[in-house]
Amino acid sequence: MWLLGIAGLFGYHFFYFVAMRRAPVVEASLIAYLWPLLIVLLSSLLLGEKLRWYHVVVALSGFVGAGLLIAGGGGVDFEWRYAPGYLAALVCALTWSTYSVLSRKWGAFPTTSVAGFCLATAALAWICHALLEETTWPIGWQWGAVLALGLGPVGLAFFVWDWGVKRGSIQALGTISYLAPLLSTVLLILAGRAEPSLSLGVAFTLIVGGGVLASRDIFRRDPATDS
Repeated sequence: MWLLGIAGLFGYHFFYFVAMRRAPVVEASLIAYLWPLLIVLLSSLLLGEKLRWYHVVVALSGFVGAGLLIAGGGGVDFEWRYAPGYLAALVCALTWSTYSVLSRKWGAFPTTSVAGFCLATAALAWICHALLEETTWPIGWQWGAVLALGLGPVGLAFFVWDWGVKRGSIQALGTISYLAPLLSTVLLILAGRAEPSLSLGVAFTLIVGGGVLASRDIFRRDPATDS
C-alpha cells in the first residue's frame, strides 16, 4: 500500500519535472497528458472492465483537444535530442495511470492514507531538491500562493481523486480529466491572460463533447461500489 502510494505520487511529480527540464514544455506536456488515455486502456487490462467503443473515442478526442490547448496554435516539433525528456514524460504518464488503476484494484486502504503518501512524497521531494537544485525562497504574498497550492491543487486534489477512482467509473474519470487544461485556459481568458481562438473552440467541442458522452458511465450504477 505505502509503496504504491508513494511511488505513484512521488514518481509522477519527479518524472514530470524532469521532463519539463529536459524537453520543450509543449511536447513534454503532450506526452505527460497521455495518462487519461492510459487509464482507460489499463482499466480494461488490469481491472477486467469492459472497454466500450466510446471510451476510446472520448479518450482520443480529449487528447486531441488537450493537445490543441497545450500547443496553443504554435505547432509541435519533436526532436531526438530531447528524447530523455520525452521518455521521462512517458514514464510520468505511465506512473500516474498505473497508480490510479491499481488504487482501484487494491482499494482496501482508506482515502485518509493519502495524507501519509503526501507527507512521504514531500520529504523525498525535499531531498531531491537539496541534492539537485538551488533553493529560492518565496517572498511576501508568494508564501500564500505556495500554501494555497499545497492545500488545493496538490493536497485536496489527491484526496478527491483517490475517492473518485475507488467509487466511480474510472474510465469515465479518465476521459473527463481532459477538462483540466480546458478549465485552466478558460480561467486565463477570464483573467485577461489569454485570448479566445479557433483552436480553443475546437478543443472545447472535442473535450466537452467527449465529457458528455463519458457521463453515461458516471451516472450508471457501479456494482463494485455496492460490495
